[in-house]
Amino acid sequence: MTRYIVAMSGGVDSAVAALLLKDAGHDVQGLFMANWDDGDGYCTAAADFQDARRVCAELAMPLHKVSFAAEYRERVFHHFLAELQAGRTPNPDVLCNREIKFGSCLVYARRLGAERFATGHYARVDARGRLLRAADGAKDQSYFLHAVPAVDLACCDFPVGTLQKAEVRRIARERGLPVFDKRDSMGICFIGERPFGEFLEPWLPGRSGPIETLQGQLIGEHRGLARYTLGQRSGLGVGGLRGLDGSPWFVAAKDLARNALIVVQGSDHPALQCAGLEASKLHWNSGQPPAAAFECTAKVRYRQPDAGCEVQIVAEAAEVRFASPVKGAAPGQYIVFYRGEECLGGGVIDALRALHRRVAA
Repeated sequence: MTRYIVAMSGGVDSAVAALLLKDAGHDVQGLFMANWDDGDGYCTAAADFQDARRVCAELAMPLHKVSFAAEYRERVFHHFLAELQAGRTPNPDVLCNREIKFGSCLVYARRLGAERFATGHYARVDARGRLLRAADGAKDQSYFLHAVPAVDLACCDFPVGTLQKAEVRRIARERGLPVFDKRDSMGICFIGERPFGEFLEPWLPGRSGPIETLQGQLIGEHRGLARYTLGQRSGLGVGGLRGLDGSPWFVAAKDLARNALIVVQGSDHPALQCAGLEASKLHWNSGQPPAAAFECTAKVRYRQPDAGCEVQIVAEAAEVRFASPVKGAAPGQYIVFYRGEECLGGGVIDALRALHRRVAA
């Protein structure tokens, strides 16, 4: 019998993960971690904790609770704000996994006597310690786990990683788990359901500036560059301009020096695509890149499809050239590399190689 500590989020995935481990005869205990403490009414941590309590009661297993709010602010949130202020597009979920869930929380689980640590993530780790995609490709979360050190992944299990999401909900419903129909959490945890600009205002007050076309035509006013990301369509407040067609506008670049937002019309505009990119702060699951130069596929955002690419490692950075133009890449986001089912690792996007000109951060 193995002592498992399961990170209980209050959702259906971690609930079924705990259930499967219990069914396998293991000694299972739950651990709920609170990472945000503003009490502003948007964070769902209090309600999630109550759901985790109900699940643990149903499964007759103890539930521990711990706050990593201070660690989260220092290691994740401060970096998030700094990247936004620099005009980049951070992904706090990747850092949260590396620094908090599989960092501070894993250490705490070991203090509770954990021999193994488990979560409700959709991913797999094989006997060789390789991080693999989940069986359910639509729910795969290996993108968010690529920066977790291999030594930490080696002591972790993802019980739902071999299941389809529909199967997870069916198991929860048939076994009477109270969260079987709970909606999946979406977006960044500390922002909740509120508009991004509303959340950001106390931390990074917006400084308005011009919205311009690539040709320099003034067509509107933005509310602060930190509130926008490359490729964004909604919330621009631009439309119905004389002499221009009615095609939707998209963010193509940010000119930090002039505090200007550069936009283009049409989702297929060349300025929204890149031929390649440069990435740094690389992490490889095996401890080193596959080779100094190699071919693989890559994701530039979680919901983006894989793109074929060639990767050249130069001075601990990656120079990536895509087989076909790619949309959605943004400095500050992560590029994650794959070879078939295996997640090789990834890094932070620093600069884009645009089709027609270099796009600034």
